[in-house]
Amino acid sequence: MTAPSTSILRRLTQAQVDQYRERGFVLVESVLDDEWLDRLRAASNEFVEASRALTESDAALDLEPDHTAAEPRLRRLINPVDRHPVFHELALNGPVADIALDLLGEPARFHHSKLNYKWSGGGEAVEWHQDIQYWPHTDFTPLTIGVYLYDVDDEMGPMGVVPGSHTGELFDLYDDARRWTGSIRNDDLSRVDLDAVEWLTGPAGSVTVHNCGAVHGSTPNQSDRVRPLLLQTYSAVDSFPLLGVGANGRTGGVSGTLIGDGAAPETLTVNGRTMPAAPDWSRGGYTTIFDVQEAARS
Repeated sequence: MTAPSTSILRRLTQAQVDQYRERGFVLVESVLDDEWLDRLRAASNEFVEASRALTESDAALDLEPDHTAAEPRLRRLINPVDRHPVFHELALNGPVADIALDLLGEPARFHHSKLNYKWSGGGEAVEWHQDIQYWPHTDFTPLTIGVYLYDVDDEMGPMGVVPGSHTGELFDLYDDARRWTGSIRNDDLSRVDLDAVEWLTGPAGSVTVHNCGAVHGSTPNQSDRVRPLLLQTYSAVDSFPLLGVGANGRTGGVSGTLIGDGAAPETLTVNGRTMPAAPDWSRGGYTTIFDVQEAARS
């Protein structure tokens, strides 16, 4: 994992940075103050209310099977950073962005966001998995920062992470029939030290960070309280998502935005070979090689 380019830390202590690098995750309690939490909860509730009008999932709102208008069970808000200014501000300019910069250096690159609700009374578990297989990059710097909007205790299905697994085996998330399941096969779990799992509980405003290679999952929410977890993923500035595989390309219009000061590098390293790379034309600015070369001659 790339070391930060600056020794000035914005939110984390050096001990917390060191823990993340050694163990693949870190929990930081009470990062967000009451003002941030009030704004985020209000924004979150807007989408819960909007979900009452739906009978099936759409491009923004993923519903649990037993969702109803009277008892909404919104499973996920997809790409919240693209859908509400409060989520946008937090991810690109707020305390969460500061933590990404502490761990990745400045500037860093935003990849995507999501808000998982995990409703009370058995809200869905997340089976053991690693993230990087879902959205492969050119390196393993990507990390995901989660924010607890409310207190999270053991009954609520907190996230559990296997310490040190971020530098270990990259598991096959297909089953024996080669169907994508998104989870580690039971036969392979024997090679994962599940006895060492640490369950990340904490008060509202706490932040979790886990590396893209860390094995993690969560149990059902058995409490009578909803457990919304707001997630933002970032990578080092010179790490790029590989299009044509996984969820890359479906990560929203803000994906790829730089946070912090500085410019994107002009070089790209793949398989140990570094080359000058073209500018990012994904949002326009390129026509043909003929226009480019004619402009250079003029």
